[in-house]
Amino acid sequence: MFTVEKEDISRILRDFGISSDVAAFSELQRYHYEKNDPASKDVRLIIRADLAGGRSVVVRFKHEPDVTLALVNAQCRFAGFLADNGIKTPALFLADRAYARWYTIRGYDVIVTVEAFAAGELREVSDEIAQKTGGLLARMHNIAQAGACHVPGGVLFDPLRENDLFSFAAFRRHEAFLRSVDGALYRGIAEEYHALLQRIRVFENEPKYAVQGDISNCNLYQTADGEIGVFDFNRCGDAVLYYDAVMQAVFEARLMDYPKEIAGKQERLILSAFFRGYHRERPFTDAQREALPYLYAMISAFWRGRIQFDEDSLCHAAAAGASVPGGIEGAKTAVLQALRDSGVKL
Repeated sequence: MFTVEKEDISRILRDFGISSDVAAFSELQRYHYEKNDPASKDVRLIIRADLAGGRSVVVRFKHEPDVTLALVNAQCRFAGFLADNGIKTPALFLADRAYARWYTIRGYDVIVTVEAFAAGELREVSDEIAQKTGGLLARMHNIAQAGACHVPGGVLFDPLRENDLFSFAAFRRHEAFLRSVDGALYRGIAEEYHALLQRIRVFENEPKYAVQGDISNCNLYQTADGEIGVFDFNRCGDAVLYYDAVMQAVFEARLMDYPKEIAGKQERLILSAFFRGYHRERPFTDAQREALPYLYAMISAFWRGRIQFDEDSLCHAAAAGASVPGGIEGAKTAVLQALRDSGVKL
């Protein structure tokens, strides 16, 4: 397993122009790649280093497939460009006029970046925070478009490809079994999916610009004056901005922590607030507003949790050979219900 010592961190910080002694350090996040492959040399580790004098910095270590030094530097440059244009994001440090550099530490080759530590990490999302986050994302989109900003590579939340929110491919993987349960219903669901897909494909040839790619409460912080800031550009890449707005909104409305007082109704409230904040800064076009219920319907119908990951998911039932008409009906119902009542008000 990849490990670092205080001496390693001190050496890295000196290279990035930080001469203060390291008083203490702690892990903020670690991906345990070695659990699946004990011989793995892949690394994603985030360290907080507390320095003598009271300030703290964040040191990120990474070695992953398809992650290059050029990509990380491009992601950091975009973060810096946003900061230069008024977006709250932690300051990044340079080493030899670059944001990232390679190190070899105990047999591991890792890309390293250093940034200021941002206090005030958001732990839950209220409708007020969602509206501010929507406005923040819209401003980031405006800046990226105005600056013609690009970062090579794709993003997590592209609705036209396999993504982390929903998956028709996961549903279709059990086609033979599902057809044996109700062939007509399966065909109907597949037809609904392709009809929805055609309705949202009208935006796929729009210009793509750089996006942060992962607006979530663990990547957001609130300043003392109530502003929302963003960090962690690990998933930064180019995307159609409309797609990014909708996918990030649904992500924030479904997969965050929320105040108890909005439990059970958070999705409607968070979605509406997020889009309201976004629309004020970057108004949706009529075509985008018209397509929104269809994209939302597609996400809802093939939501990865219910299709693939939940204990009572369709895929688990199909793999077990159980009769799952309720599961298939659920997918169909989600499509139709979302079309009838998306509940999203701009």
